Amino acid sequence: MPAQQRADARRNYARILAVAEEEVAAHGVDASLEQIARTAGVGSATVRRHFPTRRALLEAVSRKRIEALCLRAHELADNADNAGKAGKGDSRSALLEWLSDVVAYSASARGLAPVLAPEGAGPGSEQVNSCSALLEESAGPLLRRAARDGAVATSVTFADLMTLIAGIALATEHLADPAAEADRLFRLAVAGLSPRS
Repeated sequence: MPAQQRADARRNYARILAVAEEEVAAHGVDASLEQIARTAGVGSATVRRHFPTRRALLEAVSRKRIEALCLRAHELADNADNAGKAGKGDSRSALLEWLSDVVAYSASARGLAPVLAPEGAGPGSEQVNSCSALLEESAGPLLRRAARDGAVATSVTFADLMTLIAGIALATEHLADPAAEADRLFRLAVAGLSPRS
């Protein structure tokens, strides 16, 4: 009997996650857990058993995108390392390319922005967000290399960057073209407010 229960639990999890992906795509972080339960044909308690918090649900929905961003970070880090060995490295470009990918993902996937920044992000705060932890583990080398090369201020933290991107994504998600506006704001943040000379 326990094996049957485990199979049922796996099916429920998969069904809840599939419905949650659609609800989050449509409603972002405001997706209703009760609506997810109804559509998946399970009780609210079943949804909460699999996803005890809204953040846990959002992290599960975002997992594939997060994994793709992690792979991209590894690819860019490997390319930067190889270019650096050849004396052609541009660690700032590698970091900005990855951050631009994160902005694009965040703008195109409602619900992703809140799982990017560590909970309580800020100086001295602990990172308890597993998605942000995965991203930092993968992309942290890009930031450290850029800081070591003097291409980024050493005071800039990974949490700072994720908080900035999450803020941009949340500020633009309801606009007519969120991806274009998020990209514009990100480039503005990178360039700063000073006019180009």
